[in-house]
Amino acid sequence: MSVPPIGLHVLLDLHQVEPGVLADLGRIEAVLDEAARAAGAHVLGGHFHPFGPGLGVTGVLLLAESHISIHTWPEHGYAAVDVFMCGKAEAMTAARLIGERLQALRVEVREQARGTEIGTELNG
Repeated sequence: MSVPPIGLHVLLDLHQVEPGVLADLGRIEAVLDEAARAAGAHVLGGHFHPFGPGLGVTGVLLLAESHISIHTWPEHGYAAVDVFMCGKAEAMTAARLIGERLQALRVEVREQARGTEIGTELNG
């Protein structure tokens, strides 16, 4: 019998993003917040850290439904984004919005259902 997943984990690789976008702490934080809310998630808090002028940003939003995190490398035009949501929140809605708002010219998406076999334990 198939068990519905508890949540969906979406990994985004954003390529060919303008370096100024990836170094803009305020913009990164606003985009993740907007994405969480558009997905129907509830933001509990967040922490974002800039690495200096022209350098990347790392950050995480803690959600009642799990989290969204980002790490940016402006020098490579690249960002790694992790969106994990459970309940009625829509992880793919958040993921799409992040890619659009950061204006990535190429987006790689990987999805993983989580919690499909609750009660199963690792042996060994």
